[in-house]
Amino acid sequence: MATEDLPLDDKAKRMRDLLSSFYSSDPSIPTNATSAKSLSLDAINTLSFDPDQYMNLLIQKSNLEGLLQRHVEMAAEIKNLDTDLQMLVYENYNKFISATDTIKRMKNNIVGMEMNMEQLLEKILSVQSRSDRVNTSLFEKREHIEKLHRTRNLLRKVQFIYDLPTRLGKCIKSEAYTDAVRFFTGAMPIFKVYGDSSFQDCKRASEEAMAIITKNLQEKLFSDSEPIEARAEAVVLLKQLDFPVDSLKAKLLEKLEYFLEDLQLESREVETVSWDSDEPSQLGKFLDPIPSIPLETTAKKVSINEFAEALHAYRVIFPNSEEQLIELAQNLLTRHFETIQQHIKKKISLAYLLGMLRVIWTDMTVMDEVLPEAALPEFSFQAVHGAIKKYITSTFSYLVHDVLEALTRIQTRPNEGEVCLLQVALEASKKAVIQGSMDVLLNCRRLLDDNLGLLVRLRDFIIDWVQEGFQEFFRALDVHFLSLSGRYNSTSQEQGLVDGIQGDKVIAGLVLVLAQLSVFIEQRAIPRITEEIAASFSGGGVRGYEHGPAFVPGEICRTFRSAGEKFLHLYINMKTQKISILLRKRFMTPNWIKHKEPREVHMFVDLFLQELKAVGSEVKQILPQGINRKHRRSDSNGSTTSSRSNPMREDKMNRSNTQHARSQLLETHLAKLFKQKMEIFTKVEYTQESVISTVVKLCLKSLQEFVRLQTFNRSGFQQIQLDIQFLRSPLKEIVEDEAAIDFLLDEVIVAAAERCLDPIHLEPAILDKLVQAKLARSREQTTSS
Repeated sequence: MATEDLPLDDKAKRMRDLLSSFYSSDPSIPTNATSAKSLSLDAINTLSFDPDQYMNLLIQKSNLEGLLQRHVEMAAEIKNLDTDLQMLVYENYNKFISATDTIKRMKNNIVGMEMNMEQLLEKILSVQSRSDRVNTSLFEKREHIEKLHRTRNLLRKVQFIYDLPTRLGKCIKSEAYTDAVRFFTGAMPIFKVYGDSSFQDCKRASEEAMAIITKNLQEKLFSDSEPIEARAEAVVLLKQLDFPVDSLKAKLLEKLEYFLEDLQLESREVETVSWDSDEPSQLGKFLDPIPSIPLETTAKKVSINEFAEALHAYRVIFPNSEEQLIELAQNLLTRHFETIQQHIKKKISLAYLLGMLRVIWTDMTVMDEVLPEAALPEFSFQAVHGAIKKYITSTFSYLVHDVLEALTRIQTRPNEGEVCLLQVALEASKKAVIQGSMDVLLNCRRLLDDNLGLLVRLRDFIIDWVQEGFQEFFRALDVHFLSLSGRYNSTSQEQGLVDGIQGDKVIAGLVLVLAQLSVFIEQRAIPRITEEIAASFSGGGVRGYEHGPAFVPGEICRTFRSAGEKFLHLYINMKTQKISILLRKRFMTPNWIKHKEPREVHMFVDLFLQELKAVGSEVKQILPQGINRKHRRSDSNGSTTSSRSNPMREDKMNRSNTQHARSQLLETHLAKLFKQKMEIFTKVEYTQESVISTVVKLCLKSLQEFVRLQTFNRSGFQQIQLDIQFLRSPLKEIVEDEAAIDFLLDEVIVAAAERCLDPIHLEPAILDKLVQAKLARSREQTTSS
């Protein structure tokens, strides 16, 4: 294959190998083969190449056309190698020419340099000799000039002493007290030596002027209108004048304490932090922001810088005052964090909290530069540790409050007539749990991402606090859910579930909402929160491995799975008990021995169906529909129809024979022993059909037990038969297990027959007529309403 046909990388690699083998100084080092083809032909480019062997191998492996093609390829390769070799020689030749030219230029530049150096040396020697001659000729005059200069300086000092009172007077007028003190302290050595003789008048006038200056400095020190720096400067000047300033130490410290009041967070402007977000709700809907004033950076910095300069000045004036200054600095930071703690109780926003922390960070940094002995960074870290922990704890408390507020709308507005009140409360509580949790994670994530020095060291702590917060949040929700359902005793929390408040104090719809919300938390909220924590809040471990993980999703899921089942059963029991009161009243009130012949379906049937309709309305708001799996009766599977229809028909045919009717009851009991066993109560599921069916079944069982407690005459028994017959159709429409409903209704009739003195059934025609009349009246009422 020709060289120009090779790919660019293979061609370059082959060219390097060929040139390397050509210029190789060590023939023992073999060159690397560039292709599988050259290796198969015994490496034509190596020193051990055998032409005869190569030709024999090539003739054996190739035909005439292949040999001609190989000839063309080798000719092209030889031509390319010659060209590359020629280019390499040209390139090296150009480099040699360039080096030769450079050496020639260097040689030409060096020529003549030695002669110039000799001329330069001669000129230097000439300058030196002339300088020596000038110094010799001016020696005597220089000494005379120096004497005159010393005399002039002495005269200036004398003149300064005589002019000092005038200078001090000018300084008093211009309030240049620093210059006055400098002038006076400079003249003090002369006054000590000659103040009682030559300069007596000057000393007295100067001291009178300094007395005025001292008085003015004291007035400035105690003037509230003067800045703290000017008062500190006055103390320094008084100290330079040997004034007893120890008595001023306590008063100056008191001024610094007053200065702290202007640096409190309440009286300063706090920077607001703006976050770029498409959804305003992500800022935390439960964090009500405290109105803040836009920051004027210069005003804040000047304020703390003034205080820092005052601390520095105080330290310079009183070198042994570190303890008082440390206490002052720590007191300022303590007040800052106390302010944060107070705002956290008022539902502070994250932006406002970060703004206050930045103010504290600025104050701490500035004061730490002038007072490193106070160890303010460590002191601030301990304080911000408690503040951030309380903020996160309060955030979860507000989240619990929001969830409970969404739930308690049912209790605060139970009679508003809102059709979908339960559904609204459920959706609001779901949103409060999931959206509130995401808002908490978002705000805590901003705490982790913030580069503020006070927060960087708290990263692992924040991760642990967030995980602990969610664990405690769901534990608190579980406790509050149990309390709302009336099944948690606050005086015996360690005992767990106990029989608590029920009845009118607990709304059954709220219990159903709690059941479905518990399912939502287990199946949706916990996995979502676990995923977010794993993505953004992994790590931590500050709390120690001996305490176990801070957030245990499996434990929370198990807790709410169990709670959801308890709430669902509690709702069913509450509804069943309410309907049972109606049924008990129905059967305990009349005298069934003296009951009159039935004329119509009793009104308790309407009340019973209304209660079941109310249950269905609540259930449809909260629970989803299940799979439609109606259980219908058939005579071929040993159901209750086949076991009871024949005895009943025989009873109707032999209505006049009471003894024969009782024998039929005996046959019915015998048939029950041989019929197929029917499973009435199955596991309750979170579906509309399952809950409604369970409530109906329990109510029918209660109805059966109430029937067993009474004794009926024939009319009473027939009234029960009429009521039960009317119930069959509406109950089958709302219950998925029709076979179980037929069975339970038949059990009520059998129980009534057992407790009847004369169990004679109504004729089918009369029974059907009464049922149709009731249905007609129901349709008329529905149309008119």
